Amino acid sequence: MGDRSGAGGSRRRRTGSRPSSQSGSGFAAAEEEVRDVGAGGDAPTPDKDKDGHDDVSSGHWDLRCHRLQDSLFSSDSGFSNYRGILNWCVVMLVLSNARLFLENLIKYGILVDPIQVVSLFLKDPYSWPALCLVIVANVFAVTAFQVEKRLAVGALTEQAGLLIHVANLATILCFPAAVAFLLESITPVGSLLALMVYAILFLKLFSYRDVNLWCRERRATAKAKAASAGKKANGGAAQHSVSYPDNLTYRDLYYFLLAPTLCYELNFSRFPRIRKRFLLRRLLEMLFLIQLQVGLIQQWMVPTIQNSMKPFKDMDYSRIIERLLKLAVPNHLIWLIFFYWLFHSCLNAVAELMQFGDREFYRDWWNSESVTYFWQNWNIPVHKWCLRHFYKPMLRRGSSKWVARMGVFLASAFFHEYLVSIPLRMFRLWAFTGMMAQIPLAWIVGRFFRGNYGNAAVWLSLIIGQPVAVLMYVHDYYVLHHEAPTAGA
Repeated sequence: MGDRSGAGGSRRRRTGSRPSSQSGSGFAAAEEEVRDVGAGGDAPTPDKDKDGHDDVSSGHWDLRCHRLQDSLFSSDSGFSNYRGILNWCVVMLVLSNARLFLENLIKYGILVDPIQVVSLFLKDPYSWPALCLVIVANVFAVTAFQVEKRLAVGALTEQAGLLIHVANLATILCFPAAVAFLLESITPVGSLLALMVYAILFLKLFSYRDVNLWCRERRATAKAKAASAGKKANGGAAQHSVSYPDNLTYRDLYYFLLAPTLCYELNFSRFPRIRKRFLLRRLLEMLFLIQLQVGLIQQWMVPTIQNSMKPFKDMDYSRIIERLLKLAVPNHLIWLIFFYWLFHSCLNAVAELMQFGDREFYRDWWNSESVTYFWQNWNIPVHKWCLRHFYKPMLRRGSSKWVARMGVFLASAFFHEYLVSIPLRMFRLWAFTGMMAQIPLAWIVGRFFRGNYGNAAVWLSLIIGQPVAVLMYVHDYYVLHHEAPTAGA
Protein backbone atom coordinates (compact mmCIF):
# COMPACT_ATOMS: atom_id res chain seq x y z
CA MET A 1 0.00 0.00 0.00
CA GLY A 2 2.79 2.37 0.97
CA ASP A 3 4.83 1.56 -2.16
CA ARG A 4 1.82 2.13 -4.35
CA SER A 5 1.16 5.54 -2.85
CA GLY A 6 4.81 6.37 -3.14
CA ALA A 7 4.80 5.37 -6.77
CA GLY A 8 1.78 7.53 -7.27
CA GLY A 9 3.61 10.43 -5.71
CA SER A 10 6.60 9.84 -7.99
CA ARG A 11 4.28 9.60 -10.95
CA ARG A 12 2.70 12.96 -10.00
CA ARG A 13 6.10 14.59 -9.67
CA ARG A 14 7.22 13.18 -13.03
CA THR A 15 4.00 14.32 -14.67
CA GLY A 16 4.30 17.79 -13.26
CA SER A 17 7.85 18.10 -14.56
CA ARG A 18 7.00 17.24 -18.17
CA PRO A 19 7.26 20.18 -20.52
CA SER A 20 3.83 21.49 -21.52
CA SER A 21 4.93 22.06 -25.10
CA GLN A 22 4.81 18.36 -25.95
CA SER A 23 1.88 17.18 -28.08
CA GLY A 24 -1.10 16.04 -25.93
CA SER A 25 0.91 16.40 -22.71
CA GLY A 26 -1.73 18.65 -21.02
CA PHE A 27 -4.55 16.11 -21.54
CA ALA A 28 -2.36 13.23 -20.37
CA ALA A 29 -1.31 15.10 -17.25
CA ALA A 30 -4.91 15.89 -16.31
CA GLU A 31 -5.97 12.29 -16.98
CA GLU A 32 -3.17 10.95 -14.78
CA GLU A 33 -4.14 13.48 -12.04
CA VAL A 34 -7.71 12.17 -12.08
CA ARG A 35 -6.45 8.58 -11.74
CA ASP A 36 -4.29 9.57 -8.77
CA VAL A 37 -7.22 11.26 -6.99
CA GLY A 38 -9.47 8.28 -7.62
CA ALA A 39 -6.82 6.04 -6.13
CA GLY A 40 -7.02 7.82 -2.78
CA GLY A 41 -5.49 11.27 -3.26
CA ASP A 42 -7.18 14.53 -2.20
CA ALA A 43 -8.76 16.86 -4.68
CA PRO A 44 -6.78 20.06 -5.12
CA THR A 45 -8.45 23.13 -3.67
CA PRO A 46 -9.08 25.78 -6.29
CA ASP A 47 -7.74 29.25 -5.60
CA LYS A 48 -10.13 32.02 -4.59
CA ASP A 49 -10.40 35.35 -6.32
CA LYS A 50 -10.63 38.66 -4.47
CA ASP A 51 -14.46 38.32 -4.10
CA GLY A 52 -14.17 34.90 -2.43
CA HIS A 53 -15.36 32.92 -5.48
CA ASP A 54 -13.53 30.07 -7.14
CA ASP A 55 -10.89 31.39 -9.53
CA VAL A 56 -11.76 29.74 -12.84
CA SER A 57 -8.38 30.65 -14.29
CA SER A 58 -6.48 28.53 -11.75
CA GLY A 59 -7.69 25.20 -13.14
CA HIS A 60 -10.53 23.52 -14.97
CA TRP A 61 -11.35 20.83 -12.37
CA ASP A 62 -14.40 20.97 -10.07
CA LEU A 63 -14.38 17.57 -8.40
CA ARG A 64 -16.03 18.44 -5.06
CA CYS A 65 -19.04 20.78 -4.74
CA HIS A 66 -20.84 19.59 -1.59
CA ARG A 67 -20.22 20.15 2.11
CA LEU A 68 -22.04 19.75 5.42
CA GLN A 69 -24.57 22.57 5.77
CA ASP A 70 -28.17 23.21 6.88
CA SER A 71 -30.95 24.80 4.90
CA LEU A 72 -31.28 28.53 5.53
CA PHE A 73 -34.69 28.24 7.17
CA SER A 74 -33.36 25.70 9.69
CA SER A 75 -32.68 27.14 13.12
CA ASP A 76 -29.24 25.45 13.18
CA SER A 77 -28.07 27.30 10.07
CA GLY A 78 -27.40 30.53 11.96
CA PHE A 79 -28.82 32.55 9.07
CA SER A 80 -30.60 35.75 10.14
CA ASN A 81 -30.70 38.09 7.14
CA TYR A 82 -34.36 38.09 6.16
CA ARG A 83 -34.39 41.65 4.83
CA GLY A 84 -35.81 40.55 1.47
CA ILE A 85 -38.70 38.74 3.16
CA LEU A 86 -39.37 41.83 5.28
CA ASN A 87 -39.47 43.94 2.12
CA TRP A 88 -41.87 41.41 0.59
CA CYS A 89 -44.14 41.71 3.64
CA VAL A 90 -44.11 45.49 3.31
CA VAL A 91 -44.97 45.28 -0.41
CA MET A 92 -47.82 42.84 0.29
CA LEU A 93 -49.08 45.07 3.12
CA VAL A 94 -49.06 48.13 0.86
CA LEU A 95 -50.83 46.29 -1.96
CA SER A 96 -53.51 44.79 0.29
CA ASN A 97 -54.23 48.10 1.99
CA ALA A 98 -54.19 49.90 -1.36
CA ARG A 99 -56.95 47.55 -2.50
CA LEU A 100 -58.98 48.34 0.63
CA PHE A 101 -58.38 52.05 0.16
CA LEU A 102 -59.52 51.96 -3.47
CA GLU A 103 -62.57 49.94 -2.47
CA ASN A 104 -63.34 52.56 0.18
CA LEU A 105 -63.01 55.43 -2.34
CA ILE A 106 -65.27 53.67 -4.84
CA LYS A 107 -67.91 52.96 -2.20
CA TYR A 108 -67.94 56.25 -0.23
CA GLY A 109 -66.14 58.80 -2.39
CA ILE A 110 -63.81 61.38 -0.79
CA LEU A 111 -64.86 61.97 2.81
CA VAL A 112 -61.90 64.10 3.96
CA ASP A 113 -63.25 67.47 5.13
CA PRO A 114 -60.90 70.00 6.81
CA ILE A 115 -63.82 72.15 7.99
CA GLN A 116 -65.23 69.19 9.91
CA VAL A 117 -61.88 68.88 11.72
CA VAL A 118 -62.16 72.46 12.95
CA SER A 119 -65.66 71.75 14.27
CA LEU A 120 -64.23 68.97 16.42
CA PHE A 121 -62.30 71.57 18.41
CA LEU A 122 -64.76 74.48 18.39
CA LYS A 123 -68.54 74.75 18.54
CA ASP A 124 -68.49 78.54 18.54
CA PRO A 125 -65.60 80.42 16.84
CA TYR A 126 -65.90 83.13 19.51
CA SER A 127 -65.72 80.69 22.42
CA TRP A 128 -62.46 78.88 23.23
CA PRO A 129 -63.11 77.04 26.51
CA ALA A 130 -60.35 74.43 26.05
CA LEU A 131 -57.72 77.12 25.43
CA CYS A 132 -58.95 79.08 28.47
CA LEU A 133 -58.57 75.94 30.57
CA VAL A 134 -54.96 75.52 29.40
CA ILE A 135 -54.17 79.16 30.27
CA VAL A 136 -55.70 78.78 33.73
CA ALA A 137 -53.35 75.82 34.35
CA ASN A 138 -50.59 78.38 35.02
CA VAL A 139 -52.29 79.21 38.33
CA PHE A 140 -51.63 75.72 39.66
CA ALA A 141 -48.01 75.74 38.49
CA VAL A 142 -47.36 79.07 40.19
CA THR A 143 -49.05 77.80 43.37
CA ALA A 144 -46.69 74.82 43.54
CA PHE A 145 -43.73 77.10 42.88
CA GLN A 146 -44.64 79.54 45.65
CA VAL A 147 -45.14 76.70 48.14
CA GLU A 148 -41.67 75.35 47.33
CA LYS A 149 -40.11 78.82 47.70
CA ARG A 150 -41.55 79.14 51.20
CA LEU A 151 -40.58 75.61 52.16
CA ALA A 152 -36.99 76.31 51.08
CA VAL A 153 -36.62 79.27 53.49
CA GLY A 154 -38.60 77.65 56.31
CA ALA A 155 -41.62 79.94 56.06
CA LEU A 156 -43.85 76.85 55.84
CA THR A 157 -43.65 73.58 57.73
CA GLU A 158 -43.40 70.34 55.79
CA GLN A 159 -46.86 69.29 56.97
CA ALA A 160 -48.44 72.55 55.79
CA GLY A 161 -46.59 72.36 52.49
CA LEU A 162 -47.73 68.76 51.95
CA LEU A 163 -51.34 69.75 52.65
CA ILE A 164 -51.24 72.61 50.13
CA HIS A 165 -49.56 70.42 47.53
CA VAL A 166 -52.18 67.68 47.92
CA ALA A 167 -55.00 70.22 47.60
CA ASN A 168 -53.34 71.77 44.55
CA LEU A 169 -52.80 68.42 42.82
CA ALA A 170 -56.36 67.27 43.59
CA THR A 171 -57.73 70.52 42.13
CA ILE A 172 -55.62 70.00 38.99
CA LEU A 173 -57.56 66.80 38.31
CA CYS A 174 -61.01 67.87 39.52
CA PHE A 175 -61.30 71.42 38.17
CA PRO A 176 -60.90 70.67 34.41
CA ALA A 177 -63.04 67.54 34.79
CA ALA A 178 -65.88 69.59 36.27
CA VAL A 179 -65.59 72.24 33.56
CA ALA A 180 -65.48 69.66 30.76
CA PHE A 181 -68.42 67.78 32.20
CA LEU A 182 -70.66 70.78 32.90
CA LEU A 183 -69.78 73.29 30.18
CA GLU A 184 -71.86 72.62 27.05
CA SER A 185 -69.73 74.75 24.71
CA ILE A 186 -66.65 72.56 25.00
CA THR A 187 -66.26 69.76 22.44
CA PRO A 188 -65.10 66.21 23.28
CA VAL A 189 -61.83 66.70 21.36
CA GLY A 190 -61.15 70.07 22.98
CA SER A 191 -61.96 68.59 26.37
CA LEU A 192 -59.58 65.67 25.73
CA LEU A 193 -56.69 67.99 24.83
CA ALA A 194 -57.28 70.18 27.90
CA LEU A 195 -57.48 67.16 30.20
CA MET A 196 -54.25 65.79 28.73
CA VAL A 197 -52.51 69.08 29.55
CA TYR A 198 -53.79 68.93 33.13
CA ALA A 199 -52.84 65.26 33.52
CA ILE A 200 -49.29 66.05 32.34
CA LEU A 201 -49.19 69.05 34.68
CA PHE A 202 -50.27 66.81 37.57
CA LEU A 203 -47.44 64.36 36.92
CA LYS A 204 -44.85 67.12 36.46
CA LEU A 205 -45.79 69.00 39.64
CA PHE A 206 -45.87 65.74 41.59
CA SER A 207 -42.28 65.15 40.47
CA TYR A 208 -41.35 68.80 41.14
CA ARG A 209 -42.55 68.50 44.72
CA ASP A 210 -40.81 65.15 45.30
CA VAL A 211 -37.40 66.23 43.99
CA ASN A 212 -37.39 69.48 45.99
CA LEU A 213 -38.36 67.51 49.09
CA TRP A 214 -35.43 65.12 48.50
CA CYS A 215 -33.12 68.13 48.11
CA ARG A 216 -34.29 69.57 51.45
CA GLU A 217 -33.76 66.22 53.14
CA ARG A 218 -30.27 65.92 51.68
CA ARG A 219 -29.45 69.49 52.73
CA ALA A 220 -30.63 68.80 56.28
CA THR A 221 -28.56 65.60 56.41
CA ALA A 222 -25.46 67.41 55.12
CA LYS A 223 -25.87 70.18 57.72
CA ALA A 224 -26.28 67.63 60.51
CA LYS A 225 -23.12 65.78 59.46
CA ALA A 226 -21.17 69.03 59.17
CA ALA A 227 -22.35 70.20 62.60
CA SER A 228 -21.39 66.90 64.21
CA ALA A 229 -17.93 67.15 62.61
CA GLY A 230 -17.52 70.76 63.77
CA LYS A 231 -17.11 72.07 60.25
CA LYS A 232 -19.03 74.56 58.17
CA ALA A 233 -21.45 72.95 55.75
CA ASN A 234 -20.28 73.23 52.18
CA GLY A 235 -23.25 73.64 49.89
CA GLY A 236 -21.17 74.52 46.84
CA ALA A 237 -21.84 72.64 43.64
CA ALA A 238 -19.75 71.97 40.59
CA GLN A 239 -19.25 74.81 38.16
CA HIS A 240 -22.11 75.44 35.69
CA SER A 241 -24.53 73.34 37.78
CA VAL A 242 -27.47 74.50 39.87
CA SER A 243 -27.89 73.48 43.49
CA TYR A 244 -30.89 73.69 45.79
CA PRO A 245 -32.52 76.20 46.44
CA ASP A 246 -31.07 78.18 43.51
CA ASN A 247 -33.22 76.09 41.17
CA LEU A 248 -36.43 77.72 42.48
CA THR A 249 -36.91 80.25 39.68
CA TYR A 250 -39.67 80.79 37.17
CA ARG A 251 -37.20 80.17 34.35
CA ASP A 252 -36.32 76.76 35.77
CA LEU A 253 -39.98 75.90 36.46
CA TYR A 254 -41.25 76.71 32.97
CA TYR A 255 -38.29 75.03 31.29
CA PHE A 256 -39.33 71.85 33.09
CA LEU A 257 -43.03 72.33 32.30
CA LEU A 258 -42.29 72.68 28.58
CA ALA A 259 -39.54 70.04 28.39
CA PRO A 260 -40.48 66.60 26.97
CA THR A 261 -40.15 64.82 30.31
CA LEU A 262 -42.27 64.15 33.38
CA CYS A 263 -39.37 63.77 35.84
CA TYR A 264 -37.83 66.89 37.35
CA GLU A 265 -34.09 67.44 37.78
CA LEU A 266 -32.07 70.40 38.96
CA ASN A 267 -29.64 70.04 36.06
CA PHE A 268 -30.96 68.57 32.83
CA SER A 269 -28.52 67.34 30.20
CA ARG A 270 -28.45 69.86 27.35
CA PHE A 271 -27.35 69.85 23.73
CA PRO A 272 -24.87 72.65 22.89
CA ARG A 273 -26.85 73.95 19.91
CA ILE A 274 -30.06 73.58 17.91
CA ARG A 275 -29.65 71.42 14.81
CA LYS A 276 -31.74 73.27 12.24
CA ARG A 277 -31.92 70.48 9.64
CA PHE A 278 -32.95 67.92 12.24
CA LEU A 279 -35.62 70.30 13.57
CA LEU A 280 -36.93 71.03 10.06
CA ARG A 281 -37.29 67.30 9.30
CA ARG A 282 -39.25 66.74 12.51
CA LEU A 283 -41.55 69.70 11.80
CA LEU A 284 -42.26 68.47 8.26
CA GLU A 285 -43.00 65.00 9.65
CA MET A 286 -45.40 66.50 12.17
CA LEU A 287 -47.24 68.43 9.49
CA PHE A 288 -47.51 65.51 7.06
CA LEU A 289 -48.39 62.80 9.59
CA ILE A 290 -51.13 64.79 11.35
CA GLN A 291 -52.84 65.34 8.01
CA LEU A 292 -52.41 61.67 7.14
CA GLN A 293 -53.97 60.60 10.44
CA VAL A 294 -56.95 62.92 10.02
CA GLY A 295 -57.48 61.73 6.45
CA LEU A 296 -57.33 58.05 7.43
CA ILE A 297 -59.75 58.57 10.31
CA GLN A 298 -62.30 60.41 8.17
CA GLN A 299 -61.95 58.24 5.09
CA TRP A 300 -61.42 54.81 6.60
CA MET A 301 -62.34 54.52 10.27
CA VAL A 302 -65.50 56.64 10.47
CA PRO A 303 -67.44 54.69 7.76
CA THR A 304 -66.39 51.37 9.32
CA ILE A 305 -67.54 52.49 12.77
CA GLN A 306 -70.83 53.84 11.42
CA ASN A 307 -71.51 50.55 9.64
CA SER A 308 -70.84 48.69 12.89
CA MET A 309 -73.74 50.26 14.79
CA LYS A 310 -76.48 48.12 13.23
CA PRO A 311 -74.80 44.75 14.05
CA PHE A 312 -74.36 45.99 17.64
CA LYS A 313 -77.97 47.04 17.82
CA ASP A 314 -79.18 43.71 16.42
CA MET A 315 -76.61 41.75 18.50
CA ASP A 316 -75.48 39.99 15.33
CA TYR A 317 -72.28 38.46 16.71
CA SER A 318 -70.90 37.19 13.42
CA ARG A 319 -71.28 40.64 11.87
CA ILE A 320 -69.83 42.26 15.01
CA ILE A 321 -66.70 40.10 14.74
CA GLU A 322 -66.46 40.86 11.02
CA ARG A 323 -66.67 44.62 11.69
CA LEU A 324 -64.18 44.31 14.53
CA LEU A 325 -61.62 42.65 12.27
CA LYS A 326 -62.32 45.19 9.54
CA LEU A 327 -61.71 48.04 12.00
CA ALA A 328 -58.53 46.45 13.39
CA VAL A 329 -56.37 47.25 10.35
CA PRO A 330 -57.04 51.02 10.03
CA ASN A 331 -57.12 51.47 13.79
CA HIS A 332 -53.74 49.79 14.24
CA LEU A 333 -52.19 51.63 11.30
CA ILE A 334 -53.36 54.98 12.69
CA TRP A 335 -52.06 54.03 16.14
CA LEU A 336 -48.61 53.26 14.69
CA ILE A 337 -48.57 56.55 12.80
CA PHE A 338 -49.67 58.35 15.96
CA PHE A 339 -46.85 56.71 17.94
CA TYR A 340 -44.22 57.88 15.45
CA TRP A 341 -45.80 61.34 15.20
CA LEU A 342 -45.91 61.89 18.97
CA PHE A 343 -42.90 60.07 20.38
CA HIS A 344 -40.44 60.69 17.56
CA SER A 345 -41.50 63.75 15.59
CA CYS A 346 -43.21 65.94 18.22
CA LEU A 347 -41.08 65.14 21.27
CA ASN A 348 -37.85 65.38 19.29
CA ALA A 349 -38.94 68.73 17.84
CA VAL A 350 -39.70 70.12 21.31
CA ALA A 351 -36.46 68.66 22.69
CA GLU A 352 -34.45 70.22 19.86
CA LEU A 353 -36.00 73.65 20.40
CA MET A 354 -35.21 73.45 24.11
CA GLN A 355 -31.82 71.73 23.58
CA PHE A 356 -33.05 68.97 25.87
CA GLY A 357 -30.46 66.18 25.95
CA ASP A 358 -32.30 62.97 26.89
CA ARG A 359 -34.04 61.82 23.71
CA GLU A 360 -34.96 58.32 24.89
CA PHE A 361 -38.72 58.63 24.48
CA TYR A 362 -39.22 54.97 23.50
CA ARG A 363 -37.29 51.74 23.30
CA ASP A 364 -37.70 48.64 21.12
CA TRP A 365 -41.23 47.78 22.26
CA TRP A 366 -41.92 46.18 18.87
CA ASN A 367 -39.61 43.33 19.92
CA SER A 368 -41.60 42.73 23.11
CA GLU A 369 -41.89 39.07 24.01
CA SER A 370 -44.04 39.86 27.06
CA VAL A 371 -46.77 42.35 27.90
CA THR A 372 -44.68 43.68 30.79
CA TYR A 373 -41.77 44.48 28.47
CA PHE A 374 -44.12 46.37 26.15
CA TRP A 375 -45.47 48.62 28.90
CA GLN A 376 -41.96 49.27 30.18
CA ASN A 377 -40.60 50.37 26.80
CA TRP A 378 -43.23 52.00 24.59
CA ASN A 379 -43.68 55.20 26.65
CA ILE A 380 -40.41 55.96 28.44
CA PRO A 381 -41.38 59.35 29.99
CA VAL A 382 -44.37 57.78 31.78
CA HIS A 383 -42.39 54.64 32.65
CA LYS A 384 -39.61 56.71 34.25
CA TRP A 385 -42.16 58.68 36.27
CA CYS A 386 -43.95 55.55 37.48
CA LEU A 387 -40.66 53.90 38.42
CA ARG A 388 -39.23 56.95 40.20
CA HIS A 389 -42.26 58.39 41.96
CA PHE A 390 -44.62 55.44 42.40
CA TYR A 391 -43.06 51.98 42.12
CA LYS A 392 -39.80 52.52 44.06
CA PRO A 393 -41.43 54.61 46.85
CA MET A 394 -43.94 51.80 47.39
CA LEU A 395 -41.09 49.28 47.65
CA ARG A 396 -39.28 51.52 50.15
CA ARG A 397 -42.43 51.63 52.27
CA GLY A 398 -42.46 47.84 52.48
CA SER A 399 -44.86 46.89 49.67
CA SER A 400 -44.14 43.78 47.64
CA LYS A 401 -43.25 44.00 43.95
CA TRP A 402 -46.60 42.49 43.00
CA VAL A 403 -48.54 45.09 45.02
CA ALA A 404 -46.39 47.88 43.56
CA ARG A 405 -47.09 46.65 40.02
CA MET A 406 -50.79 46.50 40.79
CA GLY A 407 -50.61 50.08 42.04
CA VAL A 408 -48.92 51.25 38.83
CA PHE A 409 -51.56 49.55 36.65
CA LEU A 410 -54.35 51.00 38.79
CA ALA A 411 -52.95 54.51 38.39
CA SER A 412 -52.55 53.98 34.63
CA ALA A 413 -56.09 52.59 34.36
CA PHE A 414 -57.45 55.62 36.25
CA PHE A 415 -55.80 58.11 33.88
CA HIS A 416 -56.91 56.18 30.79
CA GLU A 417 -60.52 56.27 31.98
CA TYR A 418 -60.14 59.90 33.08
CA LEU A 419 -59.07 60.95 29.58
CA VAL A 420 -61.88 59.05 27.83
CA SER A 421 -65.01 59.09 30.01
CA ILE A 422 -64.99 62.77 30.96
CA PRO A 423 -64.70 64.16 27.39
CA LEU A 424 -67.44 61.75 26.27
CA ARG A 425 -69.50 62.55 29.43
CA MET A 426 -70.26 58.93 30.14
CA PHE A 427 -68.72 56.39 32.51
CA ARG A 428 -68.51 52.88 31.11
CA LEU A 429 -65.07 51.85 32.52
CA TRP A 430 -64.03 50.13 29.28
CA ALA A 431 -60.61 51.82 29.31
CA PHE A 432 -60.15 51.05 33.00
CA THR A 433 -61.11 47.41 32.45
CA GLY A 434 -58.82 47.15 29.43
CA MET A 435 -55.83 48.39 31.42
CA MET A 436 -56.52 46.13 34.39
CA ALA A 437 -56.92 43.20 31.98
CA GLN A 438 -53.24 43.67 31.15
CA ILE A 439 -52.34 42.05 34.48
CA PRO A 440 -53.81 38.59 33.75
CA LEU A 441 -52.79 38.96 30.09
CA ALA A 442 -49.19 39.58 31.15
CA TRP A 443 -49.29 36.44 33.29
CA ILE A 444 -50.78 34.31 30.50
CA VAL A 445 -48.29 35.50 27.86
CA GLY A 446 -45.35 35.13 30.25
CA ARG A 447 -46.46 31.67 31.36
CA PHE A 448 -47.42 30.03 28.05
CA PHE A 449 -45.59 31.95 25.31
CA ARG A 450 -41.88 32.45 24.68
CA GLY A 451 -39.77 34.14 22.03
CA ASN A 452 -41.51 34.81 18.73
CA TYR A 453 -44.77 33.35 20.05
CA GLY A 454 -44.75 35.86 22.90
CA ASN A 455 -44.05 38.69 20.47
CA ALA A 456 -46.94 37.54 18.26
CA ALA A 457 -49.24 37.45 21.31
CA VAL A 458 -48.30 41.02 22.21
CA TRP A 459 -48.94 42.23 18.66
CA LEU A 460 -52.28 40.39 18.58
CA SER A 461 -53.39 42.04 21.83
CA LEU A 462 -52.54 45.46 20.38
CA ILE A 463 -54.24 44.86 17.04
CA ILE A 464 -57.45 43.36 18.44
CA GLY A 465 -57.71 44.94 21.90
CA GLN A 466 -57.87 48.60 20.84
CA PRO A 467 -60.69 48.20 18.27
CA VAL A 468 -62.79 46.41 20.90
CA ALA A 469 -62.51 49.41 23.24
CA VAL A 470 -63.16 51.85 20.37
CA LEU A 471 -66.33 50.04 19.30
CA MET A 472 -67.57 49.80 22.89
CA TYR A 473 -67.24 53.52 23.50
CA VAL A 474 -68.61 54.50 20.08
CA HIS A 475 -71.60 52.22 20.50
CA ASP A 476 -72.40 53.57 23.98
CA TYR A 477 -71.89 57.16 22.83
CA TYR A 478 -74.15 56.58 19.82
CA VAL A 479 -76.89 55.05 21.97
CA LEU A 480 -76.64 57.81 24.59
CA HIS A 481 -76.56 60.82 22.26
CA HIS A 482 -78.50 59.66 19.19
CA GLU A 483 -80.95 56.93 20.05
CA ALA A 484 -81.93 58.22 23.51
CA PRO A 485 -83.17 61.66 22.23
CA THR A 486 -85.02 59.91 19.40
CA ALA A 487 -86.70 57.53 21.82
CA GLY A 488 -87.65 60.44 24.08
CA ALA A 489 -89.20 62.31 21.15
